[in-house]
Amino acid sequence: MAELPSKVHLTLHPMCLRIRVPSVYTDDKHRRWLHFVLETGGGLQVRLRQEDIPSGQIPRTTSLQTSSTMPSRWMLQLGNQYLDTMGRFWRIVHHIKEDGVEEMILELINNS
Repeated sequence: MAELPSKVHLTLHPMCLRIRVPSVYTDDKHRRWLHFVLETGGGLQVRLRQEDIPSGQIPRTTSLQTSSTMPSRWMLQLGNQYLDTMGRFWRIVHHIKEDGVEEMILELINNS
């Protein structure tokens, strides 16, 4: 019998995410997070996946437009929000761990 995937909703979020190389942030525990901009038709969303990949194998998926819209750092605020270096607030849409891999989706709050 195959094992069912284990999916857990997390409430303990990284305190800080800092850009290290294009497309990769590191958190306060030195874990790497790949980021991908999501096309939602409405607001700006970013998917972050915590993955342990060697530096030489990190995909270069960041376009010039993405580089200009992504902050160099996100800092966790009270509640489920991050404040970026551009003074914008991002809501945590979800933060899960599935089969050992963490994923967070952040959504830019329009009035920030």
